[in-house]
Amino acid sequence: MLWWIGNILLLVAALVAVALLSRLLGAIERIRKASDDILAGGVAAIGELDTTPDLLATTGKTVADVADGAVRYAGSVAKLLPAEGD
Repeated sequence: MLWWIGNILLLVAALVAVALLSRLLGAIERIRKASDDILAGGVAAIGELDTTPDLLATTGKTVADVADGAVRYAGSVAKLLPAEGD
């Protein structure tokens, strides 16, 4: 009689282990799919970086133009305002 109880407990433990492993494998597959999507997105993003040097050059020129304009504006405003000692 104790053998039957032991066998039933062993069978239940094995079924629980199989159910837990099944859930674990499902989670692993979802993680694998997500990592594949991330990899595909990263590869697509690398293709977008080819124009980066040109964009940086354009940005540098724009910043220089804005800085030049700001300096000219500040010089004009300085001529319009009275000197502090006056």
